[in-house]
Amino acid sequence: MEENEENFRRQQEEIEALSSIYEDCFVLDSETSFTILIKENCGEVLLTVSLPPDYPSGAPPTYQKSAPFLRGREKEVLCDLLDDIYVDNLGECVVFHWVEQIRTYLQERKDDSTDGYSSELVGNKETVDTCLDEDLLATALHNSSLCPKIITGGTIEDRKSVFQGHTATVKSADDVKAVVAKLYENKKIAHATHNIFAFRIFCDDKQAWLCDCEDDGEDAAGGRLLHLLEILDAVDTLVVVSRWYGGTHLGPDRFKHINNAARQVLEIAGVIVQKDEKGKKKKGK
Repeated sequence: MEENEENFRRQQEEIEALSSIYEDCFVLDSETSFTILIKENCGEVLLTVSLPPDYPSGAPPTYQKSAPFLRGREKEVLCDLLDDIYVDNLGECVVFHWVEQIRTYLQERKDDSTDGYSSELVGNKETVDTCLDEDLLATALHNSSLCPKIITGGTIEDRKSVFQGHTATVKSADDVKAVVAKLYENKKIAHATHNIFAFRIFCDDKQAWLCDCEDDGEDAAGGRLLHLLEILDAVDTLVVVSRWYGGTHLGPDRFKHINNAARQVLEIAGVIVQKDEKGKKKKGK
């Protein structure tokens, strides 16, 4: 008990120091959890940290990072760097070192690494890799006319976590980038713990599917959304689910809520209804 009390005292001192250092970029979510925004030229990282009772004496903080512009491999490297910092500073407060390591990583990141999404072209057993150019993101941010219409669904809440779906009709990788950029203009969405998405586009010229997904730190969630689009036989559809973490781990329930938020907005957009109507037409033939 005394050790936990000492841990709590040190946690509060660390939180006070971080709040003073990062000021407007620091948001206190609860007594032992907070979010820090790390901004550099190549993008922004949201680091959400929760301090367990046995930190810093016997356990590391738990964290989630939102950095959609980073590739999967880059995220893995960054996680390894944070793990190394903890191991090198056992028993010490490490969040400041984590934040500055992320900042250093972003500053040293090469320009040719700034594309955060890779797309997969699948058709006739042929796969072609393509990249969504960051220049398109910058263009989309400054020219909303490039953005297809976005439909947003209602919210699903569970233990203070909130889930919300968004969808748009997309015809190309450029459209996907424009929609994601437009959503990130909304500060609330930009500050979500995760913005998970998947898209499925049929390319008439190649008679092939252009498909991809993004977990944004929620392991396998993007793949589940893509699977949902495939089950629904959705065509030219992008679905995004934003999640704001409420401080309590939901376990497998979080995937149920992500799926339901996606289905809800797809129903609003008519994607699911359109599929059902297609089925009725086939039966009538």
